[in-house]
Amino acid sequence: MTGIETDNQQQTSRVLIILGVAISLMHIWFNVITVLPTLWQNALHFSGFALMASLIYPLRRNASISWRLLDILLGVLAAGSAIYLIAMEDAIYARGVRLAPAEWIAGVILILCALELTRRVAGWFIPVLIIIALTYVVWWGQYVSGVFKFAGLSPETILFRSIYGDDALFGTIARISSTYVFMFILFGAFLLRSGAGEFVIDLARAVAGRMVGGPGLVAVMASGLMGTISGSAVANTASTGVITIPLMKRAGFPAKFAAGVEAAASTGGQLMPPIMGAGAFVMATYTQISYNIIVMVSILPAILYFATVGFFVRIEAKRSHVDALDTEKVSAIEVFKRGGVVFLLPIGVLIGLLIYGFTPTYAAGISIIAVIVASWFSPNRMGPKAIIEALAMGARNMVMTAILLCSVGLIVNVIATAGIGNTFSLMINQWAGHSLVIAIALIALASLVLGMGLPVTAAYIVLGTLSAPALQALISNNLLVDALVHGQIPEAAKAIFMIASPEHLAEIGNPMNYAAARSIVDAIPIDMASMVREAVLSPHTLTFALLSAHLIVFWLSQDSNVTPPVALAAFTGAAIAGTKPMATGFQSWKLAKGLYIIPLLFAYTPFIGGSWFDDFTIFFFALFGLYAFAAGLEGFMETRLSFFIRLLTLGCAGALLWPAAWWVHTIGLFALIGIFVTNRRDEQKVLSPVEAVTTM
Repeated sequence: MTGIETDNQQQTSRVLIILGVAISLMHIWFNVITVLPTLWQNALHFSGFALMASLIYPLRRNASISWRLLDILLGVLAAGSAIYLIAMEDAIYARGVRLAPAEWIAGVILILCALELTRRVAGWFIPVLIIIALTYVVWWGQYVSGVFKFAGLSPETILFRSIYGDDALFGTIARISSTYVFMFILFGAFLLRSGAGEFVIDLARAVAGRMVGGPGLVAVMASGLMGTISGSAVANTASTGVITIPLMKRAGFPAKFAAGVEAAASTGGQLMPPIMGAGAFVMATYTQISYNIIVMVSILPAILYFATVGFFVRIEAKRSHVDALDTEKVSAIEVFKRGGVVFLLPIGVLIGLLIYGFTPTYAAGISIIAVIVASWFSPNRMGPKAIIEALAMGARNMVMTAILLCSVGLIVNVIATAGIGNTFSLMINQWAGHSLVIAIALIALASLVLGMGLPVTAAYIVLGTLSAPALQALISNNLLVDALVHGQIPEAAKAIFMIASPEHLAEIGNPMNYAAARSIVDAIPIDMASMVREAVLSPHTLTFALLSAHLIVFWLSQDSNVTPPVALAAFTGAAIAGTKPMATGFQSWKLAKGLYIIPLLFAYTPFIGGSWFDDFTIFFFALFGLYAFAAGLEGFMETRLSFFIRLLTLGCAGALLWPAAWWVHTIGLFALIGIFVTNRRDEQKVLSPVEAVTTM
């Protein structure tokens, strides 16, 4: 590397620090201090990150000054076009929504710049989707036969809607990016810079380091705590994985397994309240369900997910004879004294402000101040230099997400304009029939495809727009069938059946068999289905059917982090562990099975929206069911399982997880306990007396 290239890189780094600090301060200003019109806020958000993206993702690495100037020109054109078009909004409306030549030029430049920046940060997949979407509503949609035929709109209309529409480049998704997502990524950057990351790992070592499979359990705990604030499974894997993966390897875990554990645990961080990688706030915006409710119902499912990964860790530790981390004893009290305030005080302030009703963005801003204050009660005090570094780090960590979330608005705008979301939901209903399992499988497949080019938050937004209505309808219809089976139809609701299903009116309100109830629901016209559900089911039930649908989509949106052929978090872990990426991806996919099993509980049980007794009962049996599933899948508990016992263990998992009567769960639980006790005795038989003592 020449001296000139080194100087160029140093100059670029200084510019990025200045730009990152300015962008972070700008976001704090319009999120905490003042209120800007939404279009202006989102345009400034895109403009700032367009400038950063053009420098962080240059056209050529280590290029000459002329190429660097070309990158800078791209960023300036993107930012300038965005600001100019928003400034001209009133003039465009005054002309009757007609674009002047200068606005045409600025609009085309803006779209092209968005496509190029998206290509740079995430590859060709999303730009190609955007081009297909835009050309569909302008040109080739009119040649499509069937339900997706679209007459087409003029290029001027599409250009206008792509910029000023509610779901467009500077629309709802860009607002989510410029508020919730950015502020919490910035909050995470401050926590990391304050030393909270070291506290999390030390705390995990103190709690789990001396247990069977301690290093793996440390990874599960640390990654779960870090993932909820980092907002990225990949970033979480990279940050905590450099510590936890070598620890696991040194303790005796296979390298591939160590990398898979870290990737699976880091992915679960996005499911862990209170922040959920900003997912809770995005969901609250889309569903209009309180943030507090979303967080409360997400606690037990998140614990189940991490318990599942922990079960795999224990089983592998028994198989590989991994007992503890090392001989060092770390006291949890000492860890709390040394650095607990840096992590706990800001999180406590954040949760308190949210519970008291402050907006998430304001709460995040005040919590950032709490991080700075808390750091002065620890050895790692944050002065002006550390604050500047945290501001720059937060902006830099947001670049890819900001560009993608803004650009994906171009796709969502087409979905809304052409009504593709409703059509797609109807197709899922048709393909799945009455089966939620098939619908969930279809959505999981779609999420995997979308995850090839989108971060989790963006994938959830697109997938939720397309498929959440279908899932909500299927869940609500199942609840409607149950109400008919038990004759639980309010008198006031019977009137609507006179219109929706008059031939079955005499049966309504009386208990009936499942087949008869299903036939009545199937006979209800599609355009009246929503009215019938609202008449029969309570608002509480309908609200939690909606929330269940969105949580299913949100959980499934995480799978691209750990599922081949994408598996970005797993590939990151593989790079640290020195293992083959694809083999590590399959390992992480196995360990993250909770992503697919727990959404089935959302769909088929009152785990979301039930009484506290229902929730904890489902949680209790599911916890043992997930252990039985992990043991049956691995063919190992305390020692190897025979083929017959392995099948019996999987049967116990089914009895514990499937929505059945309590006595079925109880039989499954006692059978599992019997298998475990027998297997434990078998383990003692194969160990020497000395080994038996050391493993107790």
